[in-house]
Amino acid sequence: MAQMGRPRSFDRDTAVEEALHLFWEQGYESTSLTQLKAAIGGGITAPSFYAAFGSKEALFKECMERYLATFAKVTHCLWDTSLAPREAVELALRRSAKMQCERGHPKGCMVALGVMSAPSPELSALTTPLTRSRAHTRAGIRACVDRAIASGDLRPETDPASLAFVFDSFLLGLTTLARDGMSFKAMDAAIQRLMVVWDAHAR
Repeated sequence: MAQMGRPRSFDRDTAVEEALHLFWEQGYESTSLTQLKAAIGGGITAPSFYAAFGSKEALFKECMERYLATFAKVTHCLWDTSLAPREAVELALRRSAKMQCERGHPKGCMVALGVMSAPSPELSALTTPLTRSRAHTRAGIRACVDRAIASGDLRPETDPASLAFVFDSFLLGLTTLARDGMSFKAMDAAIQRLMVVWDAHAR
């Protein structure tokens, strides 16, 4: 009878979560296999790592999928047409700010940080899911602006591209603020002020 392989001394789901936090904090290129093995723990060896995850790249892709299926959902309300457009935009900003300041995981947004996660040209395609997520959120903000113009909540002469750009830029900027230690309370106050920009275009 063939001898059974040595059982893994780590929980795979927990290991992916730890790897996610490391990639989130440092990005893909700056995270080494040694750091990943240390984060996963259990004395995992390189062969065991590759047996469990395939490769560093494969693990990063799995971590991106987990992030997009969990933390990144904070902006999904942009596509909820049961919400008023202004409400949807404000809710997305508040939820994102709250998530980025929470304890228990790195500060900031992995989707926004994905711009620098794998900056080398040969690795840029690796972060395509994060690029697509940013584009999806940007389109969601624009859809809210367009919906508000169509319903008459915003004046017809409103420039939808420019207004959407203001809110998208602020949303991406929250990551830097979170990394610099700004509190959710301070971000929330800034969001209240930002919504005045929307109101300035209201009928």
